[in-house]
Amino acid sequence: MLGVTLIAATFEKLRDLQDLLSEKIELEQEIESVPKMFTAQNELIVRLKKSFIEKNQDYEAAKVAEAEFREMLAQAETAREEAEKKMDSISTQREYEALDREIHEASEREAQYRKDLQQEERRIAGLDEQMKQSEAFIEQQEAELNERRAKTEAEMAEKKQRVDVLQKREEALTEDMDKELLFKFDRIIRNKKGRGIVSVRGGVCTGCHMILPAQFANDVHEGKEIVFCPYCSRILYHEEASEDEVILFDTESVGSLADLDDLDEEKDDDDDEDEEEATVNFED
Repeated sequence: MLGVTLIAATFEKLRDLQDLLSEKIELEQEIESVPKMFTAQNELIVRLKKSFIEKNQDYEAAKVAEAEFREMLAQAETAREEAEKKMDSISTQREYEALDREIHEASEREAQYRKDLQQEERRIAGLDEQMKQSEAFIEQQEAELNERRAKTEAEMAEKKQRVDVLQKREEALTEDMDKELLFKFDRIIRNKKGRGIVSVRGGVCTGCHMILPAQFANDVHEGKEIVFCPYCSRILYHEEASEDEVILFDTESVGSLADLDDLDEEKDDDDDEDEEEATVNFED
């Protein structure tokens, strides 16, 4: 069992370590989250480029169709003109009717091809405008993304330098401390949102607000060793309850540490619902 003086010194180091670890863990989480910051904008740019490629394919197909309609229109115009020239040399009614039908059919084809050609030209103009807008928007998004990346990379470089500083301070602070204790404390800080040391006030853990067994609370009060809460796993220290605080529980029904044998020392925060089964009321 560690001496009271040594325990007090260890507590002071743990309090300093708590602040240090909280800051370091927060910075590490921010650094890890950076790639996710750009995911949405990256996905948008990928979709925009895919849409641009599809529009470009439609544009090229429309250009091919335009050329075909232009060629067919020219052929229909030539056929009509040649048929019209033959009108002066016909000699029978039957020849006239056949030639007139040929001219009429050529004129219909010419009108349809001209209509189809104009439709393709409008389609090409529309696709061309869409592609210009898409290209400009893609360039804008890529420029914004590159600017954000450059800014974020600079910020991340500063944060990584800060993490390195904190790591060196942590190593210096914990050089002569128990490794198992440090391992547990690191996990507590990560799981309990930076709060790894809490007080016991009036027999209640102020971290999870669970009523502690009387003898267990007395052990915390004596301060002869590092004690972990059996419910939330935080490190405990004694704090006197103020006179106007009333703890509403029956000390005879609290039980002993023997009742806690099946409890897992490293419970997650998901046990909050179970913790609410034992409530403590404070009258201000």
